[in-house]
Amino acid sequence: MSDSSAHRCVPNAAGVMDYDLGGRAIRGLIDLRMVPRFLNPMSPVSILLNLIWILIGGAWMAFGWLVASVIMAITIIGLPWARAAFNIAIYTLLPFGSRAVNRDEVTGMSDIGTGALGVIGNIIWLVLAGWWLALGHVLTAVIFAITIIGIPFAWAHLKLAGIALWPIGKVIVPA
Repeated sequence: MSDSSAHRCVPNAAGVMDYDLGGRAIRGLIDLRMVPRFLNPMSPVSILLNLIWILIGGAWMAFGWLVASVIMAITIIGLPWARAAFNIAIYTLLPFGSRAVNRDEVTGMSDIGTGALGVIGNIIWLVLAGWWLALGHVLTAVIFAITIIGIPFAWAHLKLAGIALWPIGKVIVPA
């Protein structure tokens, strides 16, 4: 089975969603976003790149996203964005070996974050915070891309810029 189809939700005969892990199915109601990370650990290259990333500023950027998440949660009205910011904080801490995908692609079902309310939430996010966060990631990517060694880190910043623009309804999965 190829890497692109190794992790997917498949309805079984009873209509229950099974999570297919490359031949190993997990049934029942589980947090699908957490399964792949523990059953399929990162490659050694991803671990090395994540360690370098943390040392050259990834920890501070993840901490910034975490602070933003806490501030949004304190306002109560910002709870949907707090969850998105927390997911981005985790993704910012360990971007190598992961990717952001639409949640309905992983679960096979639409929910409040992947429907019309998610679009409205993302538009509000884009206007209030997303555009300048994405701009910061793009500018940092340009700086990293100047050197050949910095190109993987520039690519990680571009991935983060994409999710910073439209985070609601996304989930982080292994690459």
